[in-house]
Amino acid sequence: MRLLLTNDDGIHAEGLVALENIAKVLSDDLWICAPEYEQSGASRALTLSDPVRVRKLDARRFATSGTPTDCVMLAISELMEGAKPDLVLSGVNRGANLAEDVTLSGTVAGAIEGMAMGIPSIALSQTGWPTGNDDIFAPSERFAPGIIRKLVETGWPKDVIINVNFPARPVDEITEVEVTRQTFRDINVRHAEKRTDLRNREYYWMGFRQERSSPAAGTDLKAIYDGKISVTPLHIDLTHLETVHRLKSVLGGVPPKA
Repeated sequence: MRLLLTNDDGIHAEGLVALENIAKVLSDDLWICAPEYEQSGASRALTLSDPVRVRKLDARRFATSGTPTDCVMLAISELMEGAKPDLVLSGVNRGANLAEDVTLSGTVAGAIEGMAMGIPSIALSQTGWPTGNDDIFAPSERFAPGIIRKLVETGWPKDVIINVNFPARPVDEITEVEVTRQTFRDINVRHAEKRTDLRNREYYWMGFRQERSSPAAGTDLKAIYDGKISVTPLHIDLTHLETVHRLKSVLGGVPPKA
């Protein structure tokens, strides 16, 4: 396979090294295009008002001043010589991309852009911090190649990406993969912390509280809480069909008068 690797943590991120190690198990035809600097939380942002600079690091490795979406679009349409990639891998993100956070994730967005350009795409994220003597990305590097191989053999619809999250557990304690659905937390974990700089001016630092929700069985959050690898098929169609059918009965046809 010809593989395109990207991320949102930047060209120098440890997770990109882990992704290269994963990809080398699968192929020797690897191309890399990642942001010059961290773009966490960039979601599907496309750079429209500024030029995007590309820095060529070697024959198949590029860094851009843009977002993960910019990187994938440029790599496929401009930078990769010869054939398009057979698969886009985005990650390995340092931190999970679960529940409603997938709509904020630059890692997931990189995979979505690959899908939008007709390439099967997988997002990979690693939960938590090092456990014992394990490197933080040890679970990803150990289990991702086999999961990716099985996914490619099986295939999935063209309008779907695969979102894979690895738990923060020692490798020998991870014994199960679960195919899950995306959920929504029953608590709000995002917050802004108010701080003061050295000139006594106020500013805010955005972040996430480390609080657990109470997810249902079969969801991405519950699988990670239980120490399982979560594999979630996602698609970009956000239409709520039940509400579409309900609203058609009151808004269909002639527009209502004021």
